[in-house]
Amino acid sequence: MSNKKKPKYEKIADELRERILNGGYNVEEAMPDEIQLAEEFEVSRMTMKRALEILVLEGIIYRQRGQGTFILPSSFSQGRINVLNKESQGLTKLLGERAVRSEVLQFEVRFPEAEVARHLMIEKTDPVYEIRRVRYVDDEPYVIEHTFMPSSLITGVTREVLDSSIYRYIQEELGYTITSSHKMIRADKPNQWDHEYLGNEETDPVIEVEQVVFLGNGKPFEYSFSRHRYDKFVFTSVHIGR
Repeated sequence: MSNKKKPKYEKIADELRERILNGGYNVEEAMPDEIQLAEEFEVSRMTMKRALEILVLEGIIYRQRGQGTFILPSSFSQGRINVLNKESQGLTKLLGERAVRSEVLQFEVRFPEAEVARHLMIEKTDPVYEIRRVRYVDDEPYVIEHTFMPSSLITGVTREVLDSSIYRYIQEELGYTITSSHKMIRADKPNQWDHEYLGNEETDPVIEVEQVVFLGNGKPFEYSFSRHRYDKFVFTSVHIGR
């Protein structure tokens, strides 16, 4: 699709995305508000809202209630591969018929640190689940997941849910749609958790995936770090031009 055929709000989203990635806004400060941007681009507030929603779903910006719209620093981190997924699937769905099971290492409700609250677009006084699991595929350890979720949004999580598929629970029991995610993929040295639960040697690299995952309403519901065995992780990206 050529740029001329794009709806106005998509063109605006493209312009704002380019500004952000080129450092046009200060990451430490709120962006111009919806009214100011609508006046600048000479469009209605509704058009501007739709443009900003695109960037929210892409994990480039987030909205803090009562404070404004901010840029996620991870959206343009230098020296890292950033991946925007339009569809997010849990490990259970991704691997189909293969036997996937979980070992829960940590499950508690607590108040989030500032970084976690920022990525989940909540206040530091809003409780979150902190979850750490080892995921086994055909009884072989594949990944350690360290996950934070707002307990007021993703309600009723139990150890029984964590032993199975939390994404399935979110979609089938809570009735949410999971639409997109923003990922950063990087290599790291193994830590004590990796040694103990993944069986990594000192010289074995770990592939860490940091991600924020969004519901269909644009709200982030997961901020997580997944540490994969290097010999079990492959990332494939498909780009369809338009």
